[in-house]
Amino acid sequence: MASTGAAHRTGVLLLTRNFPPLWGGMERLNWNLARQLAQRAPLGIVGPEGCAREAPAQAAVSEVPLRPLWRFLLLASAKGLGMARQARPQWVLAGSGLTAPLAWLAARAAGARCAAYVHGLDLAVAHPLYRTLWFAALRRMDAVIANSHASAELARALGVPPQRLSVVYPGVDVAVPDSGARERFRRQHGLGDAPVLLSVGRLSERKGLREFVSEVLPGIARSRPGVRLVVVGDVPAAALHAKAQSISSIEQAAQAAGVGHCLMMLGRRFGEELTDAYAAADVHVFPVRQIPGDPEGFGMVAIEAAAQGVATVAYATGGVVDAVAHGVSGLLVPPGDAQGFAAAVVRILDAPPDAAGVRAFALGFAWERFGSQVWAALQGPQPDRGAAQ
Repeated sequence: MASTGAAHRTGVLLLTRNFPPLWGGMERLNWNLARQLAQRAPLGIVGPEGCAREAPAQAAVSEVPLRPLWRFLLLASAKGLGMARQARPQWVLAGSGLTAPLAWLAARAAGARCAAYVHGLDLAVAHPLYRTLWFAALRRMDAVIANSHASAELARALGVPPQRLSVVYPGVDVAVPDSGARERFRRQHGLGDAPVLLSVGRLSERKGLREFVSEVLPGIARSRPGVRLVVVGDVPAAALHAKAQSISSIEQAAQAAGVGHCLMMLGRRFGEELTDAYAAADVHVFPVRQIPGDPEGFGMVAIEAAAQGVATVAYATGGVVDAVAHGVSGLLVPPGDAQGFAAAVVRILDAPPDAAGVRAFALGFAWERFGSQVWAALQGPQPDRGAAQ
């Protein structure tokens, strides 16, 4: 455990591989985590090369080449030790389980407290060395903050003491909806008045898009012949553990199922383009598969959709059950029930939930609230600090 002298200091040192210029769910979370922490205390960041451009202006940043992984870990550990000894922060925070040993070492060297924000998959890696060293570091953290109740259960199973464990859900940007966004996106992509399903996220095996176009989309298309599935996302090139589904394999599966004409692959979209895609959709589909050893930690895209008033249909697996309020912000379907998934999508197309009510659910996940709850967890973590109950 860290020295009690850390309680009289201020400042946080964040060690993370998941930070822009990489972009994905974990990267967006760590970027917002840095923004929130910088508003509350002096902040230092050790992150991937290029991260200084995206970091808060007031943060002290040290960059490390992203590849190979062993080099990143070695250099990030050395730089973390140096920054911790120089800045003497109150907390050294790992942005995921991957950097937990680095945070623990830096905290020990500087007499600081150590914490980790964990995402789910970082608690399920099967590699023997990871399980031996990384899980041991997590058990020794002064605080472990999980992104969902499902991730918290994984942490408990690893031996993280319950009194050091908190649940703080990821956040979302909450803004007044743009009344012109729906029409703008539909006109740009020639969607007209078609029923539009939207899928957002990396094209990994766990996300289940290939299975969706093979097993679920045909049933929806029979009921709604003009339906279009718009896919925003690409192959997870920089992910450590995710197995990819190639764009060509997804397109081939759609053609084989007779729904190739329904599919529109747009690749990555950020900022206004992504917001417009949510606004243009009638249903957000999140067909995450239940794969042993590869859990879905939360499901930020479901909250992003809700912020635009768009309901989500998802399989009820992992942390997704915390991200979708069944009957409020969407519908949850038993894992693997393709027929039930198709029926749920058609149900929402026929009778969309009140958009204001869907957005109200998302308000409980504002980034400012996320920041306040992370800060409270660092000041004195308590079990179950979920953003929405």
